[in-house]
Amino acid sequence: MATVPNVDNKRYQGLIISIALFLSLIGALLAFTFYTSNLLERNTALIDQTNQVANSAQAVIKDLFDLDSSYGEDTKSPHIQRALSRLEQNTTLITNSIAAIEQGGTITDEEGNSYDLPKIDSNAQTNIAAANEQWKALEPKIQAYLKDADNVMVPSADELTQAVEQAKTSSLFINDSLDSLTKDVFNSAERQATTIRLIQVLGVAAIFTYFLIFVFFFVRRLRETDAEALAARQETQEIMETVNTGLFLLDKDLNIGQQHSRALNNIIGSDSLAGENFTNVLRGRISDKDLKTTQQFIEQLYNPRVKEKLVDSLNPLNKVMLHNLSEDKSLDNRFLDFKFSRVYDNKDIARILVNVNDVSDAVYLEQRLEKERSQNDMQIEMLTTILNVNPKIINEFIGNTQAHIEKINNILKNPGSSQYELEGKLKAIYREMHSLKGEASALKLHSFTKIASDAEDKLHALQNQGQLSGNDFLPLAVHLDDLLSLSNTIATLGERINRSAPTAAKSSTVQAPIATQSPVADHAASNADFDGGLDIDLDNEADDDLLSFYNEFTKEIAARQGKQVQLKSTTLTQTSIPENLAKPIKEISIQLLRNAVVHGIESPSVRHTTGKTDVGTIDLEVQDNGSNFMLVVQDDGQGINYDNIRNKLIEEGRFGTEEANQLSKGDLLKQLFSSGFSTKEHADEDGGRGVGLDIIKAKVKEYDGKLNVNSELGQMTRFVITLPKA
Repeated sequence: MATVPNVDNKRYQGLIISIALFLSLIGALLAFTFYTSNLLERNTALIDQTNQVANSAQAVIKDLFDLDSSYGEDTKSPHIQRALSRLEQNTTLITNSIAAIEQGGTITDEEGNSYDLPKIDSNAQTNIAAANEQWKALEPKIQAYLKDADNVMVPSADELTQAVEQAKTSSLFINDSLDSLTKDVFNSAERQATTIRLIQVLGVAAIFTYFLIFVFFFVRRLRETDAEALAARQETQEIMETVNTGLFLLDKDLNIGQQHSRALNNIIGSDSLAGENFTNVLRGRISDKDLKTTQQFIEQLYNPRVKEKLVDSLNPLNKVMLHNLSEDKSLDNRFLDFKFSRVYDNKDIARILVNVNDVSDAVYLEQRLEKERSQNDMQIEMLTTILNVNPKIINEFIGNTQAHIEKINNILKNPGSSQYELEGKLKAIYREMHSLKGEASALKLHSFTKIASDAEDKLHALQNQGQLSGNDFLPLAVHLDDLLSLSNTIATLGERINRSAPTAAKSSTVQAPIATQSPVADHAASNADFDGGLDIDLDNEADDDLLSFYNEFTKEIAARQGKQVQLKSTTLTQTSIPENLAKPIKEISIQLLRNAVVHGIESPSVRHTTGKTDVGTIDLEVQDNGSNFMLVVQDDGQGINYDNIRNKLIEEGRFGTEEANQLSKGDLLKQLFSSGFSTKEHADEDGGRGVGLDIIKAKVKEYDGKLNVNSELGQMTRFVITLPKA
């Protein structure tokens, strides 16, 4: 963003100069007042000094007369000593003071304080000169007397008499001169004080006048500024009320600014946003993780070392769903798109500008288009399957799917209140759903597989839930309805292809079973029926296609599991499977083949370390023994590890350590065939839920068959299924 021009300095330059000038005037007046105060203090000191000189002169004359009248008294008497001391001190004081007054020097009072005396004018100079002249006539005579005044051996009467006579003459002139000097100094000080007061009054008046002018222009400027600010706010308000997006500013503490667009209230769904903390506005409407990420994201925006474009891709509020917190349940959750931009003050990051748009319609449109694309992809997937798989297998899948769904629906309808009954229903539904998923996965119908896997996730969660209730099974109805809808779609597509095919190609047909009622009929869902049958051509190579079907199935699972597998069979294409056993044989074969690839065959690296070939081998054979039909599936994989089964039982808490150690291989094998038990660490599309072997056991039991398992650790595992033909 462009930096803001430095307008404030120019705008307030006049105000700053005016304030500086105003303060300068006040400072000058204060300096002048300080100077004049010092001058008055010096004049006062001068007046005091002239008075002191006059008083000292009177004291000198008095002491001279006193000493003259007391001549002959003992010079060591206290009276004579005090008089002589005063005479000497006053003589020295007068001499120094006259010199200081005459030259404007520094004097020190009796308390030790020093004062600078001002220079006196010409009149005062004349008076002090006259006084000094008379003092110079008197002062030598006083010094002559004081020289031997206290010495009894030297007569001093003549010197005293001369000093007294001179004092009589000089004292009058000295007093007159000092009186005139005092008057001159006083008059001069008074004139200066008058001038000072006048200047102070004029200065205060000038300052007050300037202050009034300053206030007048300042108030006028404030009014103009307020008018400009009001106009700017009005323009901003008009913009904020007009824009259709939510605009607001965020400070470093994530507080929303006082100004924001009117559309923001409707977009966010709150009437009071100014001054609110942004995190409080979002709290409860997005996940705590997204909220914390948002705080960290905005902190990075305030970091000048972080490039704005670099963190923009990390924006956690890009098309984010805001949950509705209003009591009005009719209001839907909305998708909002937040854009963050830095606002600079010169080179500093001052604010973050946030632009938020309601993109719910666009998101819903994307979702609808994505759903339509998914449906189109699903139909293409189904169409590809129909065109590339033997029609008999497609027909069998449709019929089996409807049979599974109808069976699950009947299981759901059956009453059950005790935990034992509900757990039985759960296991039965799990087996049917897993069988359906197995056939769909074998045909590469990923849409079927995805729905069935989602249903298995819910069933697995119910298995781990512990306490069950009848309402826990209701969400499964949606998955059943979706599966039936997909089955009907396959049938419809097949029918359309059949109608468009040449008549001569329809040498023989097999009609698919009529679609059963929707399994969610008892759960307020719609019914779905086929519009006619599915006529698909059959040929004499169905068994070859079945072997090819199994081969593709095992290779696809192996690819997902990172393994290499080769399926072999010498009897599948040569033996006719009884019609009544075709369905269970196919279901059991699918589960056994998946189990062999997922649990039996090792990865190429493991097989290589054990001296095996990288490609694992699975043998699938069928035998017709007259009254019985046998299915044998054998792999050359790692075999059944009974210790792993034992440890898994202990880990899951099904048995204690001591109890598990007492289990025989037969007991461990029974646990391997129990519902929900698997030695695989993580479940995926191909296994790990503990349902495949449970399905095999249930099918064998349903057809009064026999199940035999033989395994050698590290070598092979063989499953032998014997089903009566009758």
